[in-house]
Amino acid sequence: MGRGSATMRYMTVFIGLISILQSFAISLGVGSSTLAIINFFVAIFDGKIDETERKMMGVAYIILRVAMVVILVTTISLLALESAGRGVYGLSAFSFAQLIIIAVLFLNAILMTARLMPSTFGPAIQAGSWYALGTLAAFVPLGLTGFSITQFLLGYLTWVVLATSIVNGVMSLIKHRKRIT
Repeated sequence: MGRGSATMRYMTVFIGLISILQSFAISLGVGSSTLAIINFFVAIFDGKIDETERKMMGVAYIILRVAMVVILVTTISLLALESAGRGVYGLSAFSFAQLIIIAVLFLNAILMTARLMPSTFGPAIQAGSWYALGTLAAFVPLGLTGFSITQFLLGYLTWVVLATSIVNGVMSLIKHRKRIT
């Protein structure tokens, strides 16, 4: 065995570890996004967010930020390896889809933190984007990564509109219920 095969083994292990770390981070992000949105619904149910609810939501947001950073670093690492031989233009639509979702997650989080994104859209875009990223990750072992960027964008847009409808529908139900009681 020569140096080349040892290097390949190390590279395979490195790629495997980065992929596993990325998978854990996506799972952590999807799970904490789910908890964040549920905590938000519970917190607004009585019309005010008390200190305990604020602390719980703060913990979920910290976990989301950690997951986002880990996803960003692992994705960039994997995409750098993917593009090493073919260049950026050789990346697959799947890879561009990941980058688009990650960019939306970061941009939307920044806008929500700066209070520039209305609550009508911000939480729903974030939740829809996390679930879209989780869905993309689930596509890999199923071999469902051969879509075009147009197909992805149409699916992603549909997904975010659905998430927005669900989140705003639940918020509307909570507000309606508060008016009745």
